[in-house]
Amino acid sequence: MNRISTKILVLDDDAFTLNLHATMLTNMGYQQVATCDSGLEALINLRDADTSASVILVDLNMPGMDGVEFVRQLVARGYAGGLILVSGECERTLKSARTLVEAHQIHVLGCFSKPVSPHLLDSALSKADSTNSMRRRAARKSYSADELHRGIQNGELVNHYQPKLSIRNRRVTGVETLVRWQHPLDGLVYPDQFIPEAEAHGLIDALTGAVLVQAFTDAAIWRAAGLDLSVAINVSMDNLTSLDFPDFVSEQARLKGVNPASIVLEVTETQLMKDLRMPLEILTRLRLRRFRLSIDDFGTGHSSLAQLRDLPFDELKIDRSFVHGAHHNETLRAIVQASLGLAKELGMETVAEGVEESEDFDFLKSTCCDVAQGYLFAKPMAASQVEAWVRAYS
Repeated sequence: MNRISTKILVLDDDAFTLNLHATMLTNMGYQQVATCDSGLEALINLRDADTSASVILVDLNMPGMDGVEFVRQLVARGYAGGLILVSGECERTLKSARTLVEAHQIHVLGCFSKPVSPHLLDSALSKADSTNSMRRRAARKSYSADELHRGIQNGELVNHYQPKLSIRNRRVTGVETLVRWQHPLDGLVYPDQFIPEAEAHGLIDALTGAVLVQAFTDAAIWRAAGLDLSVAINVSMDNLTSLDFPDFVSEQARLKGVNPASIVLEVTETQLMKDLRMPLEILTRLRLRRFRLSIDDFGTGHSSLAQLRDLPFDELKIDRSFVHGAHHNETLRAIVQASLGLAKELGMETVAEGVEESEDFDFLKSTCCDVAQGYLFAKPMAASQVEAWVRAYS
């Protein structure tokens, strides 16, 4: 980020810490650093467009208006910059504050005990450039059900694939299928812009069908090229209301010559199941046909111990919100280790997604986790790039 033009506000009621952090920023080359010792003064500062900051370093525990209330005031004023949270409170309190700020759709650049070291501060500020791009993504256009239906009918959905690696030997074991919409006017559209629309308007079966057919086709090509890869495909619980679904999946695998044991169906529950009978029948039939089943995003939403008890999963996938930063977060480490221990007791394979830092991978190596997936290794890529990437990585 531009250290000359970037405006940073440091908010802390402790004079020593306030001056320390301001001096660090100045020494890093940031030339527009303002300081405030109260939330009220900071809000007054932010009213002026000439002094309004794009990054705020805020202490959580302050007299009068504390940092949490200050964040609420920022939301009310439509603040669109980034925050760095600092506090002398315990790690779990910091984590709760971060979760709250992110729920308000404010970009958290970092969350640290104070005083913050220059290295951590510099690393956090390096993420500020992505704030604008994240904001633009959040404000991207939405699409109607009719537009999406036409896109599916016209074959505009494309699969990208993210590699999955064995933690024990770093061998590439498989890929996860991630659908994109190659829109004729808007270019590549990401699933958060159209999956909810598909689920809300009865298009999820057609969408999942298109993804499955393409994934099986690509799996057959990789197998013919000598690559032994499992292929994971996301399946909504909404797909599990059609008794024809197991027959459709089985027939597509047969037509493409794909071994069902190489296919992992990752089941995500976006809404609470009111009746377990049909999903239980469908998933049991899929397991009988040797397809593998993974409980996706475990620990979030409606994914729960009850699903492990009732449904025939043989893989547990730990959500990125628990994996990312686990190496330095005591609470996240405990959750990851408990989830892994439970899965192992149940004889399930385990996958950690969202591995973005080498320290998190080092932590996973010290656990019983089997597979890792994340930007540390590779971003999702087009099907045509997978073979070359796997061979180069190997």
